[in-house]
Amino acid sequence: MNRARIALIVGGHGETEAVPILIRRIASAHDPGLHVDFVPTFRVPEDRLRKTSELERHVEIAARRLAGDGGILILLDCDWNAACAKRDAPELLHRARAVRPDIPISVVLACQEFETWFIAAARSLRGKRGLPEDLETPELPEGIRGAKEWLRNRMPRHRPYAETVDQPALTAAFDLQEARRAPSFDKCYRSIEWLLSHAIVD
Repeated sequence: MNRARIALIVGGHGETEAVPILIRRIASAHDPGLHVDFVPTFRVPEDRLRKTSELERHVEIAARRLAGDGGILILLDCDWNAACAKRDAPELLHRARAVRPDIPISVVLACQEFETWFIAAARSLRGKRGLPEDLETPELPEGIRGAKEWLRNRMPRHRPYAETVDQPALTAAFDLQEARRAPSFDKCYRSIEWLLSHAIVD
């Protein structure tokens, strides 16, 4: 059995639990025999990581925890002022790889939020976590600002969307291929596949 080892740097509380679930689902589709191990996840707010030297510092710490085996995934919401995933992701990736060119690193920016990918696959989440049975996928999910609010408005009032419990649960349930209609998730899927292929350890 092949084994990949990954260090995660994420921006939100929900992603701490959700991103390992996402990676394992993609790994299962990519190579059913691949086992994925994770070192403890770093949760660092996006605005802090974008500051000079902060991303570099956390990449270095993550690399040390890997001790030369595995790769690093940086996954953040791209919802700050004047954000552009197509422009900002390559810039962040360049900064990260400049610190540790010896380690495979991927940077993924969710446009606008991680939850946007649930909206892109909304039909596959009908009846899940209190969502309505007739839930429809919007035409342009990445154009929706406030993905958490979109989900909250469609859940029962007595159990509104809660990031720390609903995000991991919906990550385990949403249709990955359907979500790839959102360009940022298609990029995420391909980036994780690449990282899994390059983070194999002995």
